[in-house]
Amino acid sequence: MSVHFTIETELEDDGRWIAEVLEMPGVLAYGQTQTEAKAKVQALAFRVLAEQLENGETTSDLMSVQFEAA
Repeated sequence: MSVHFTIETELEDDGRWIAEVLEMPGVLAYGQTQTEAKAKVQALAFRVLAEQLENGETTSDLMSVQFEAA
């Protein structure tokens, strides 16, 4: 099984970048650069997936995870 997540980024008015995983409501992170925001949101998404696996909220037969830019 392959799971694909889409990352959307946007430059905020204060100069920070925000990145959001569209398929995971509430999973978003800020960074000083677009690259930093993407890295932080990917790490957060993995933490959320790990917690879901531990709590039996998602299937454990994931074979691969892929992130794509929106």
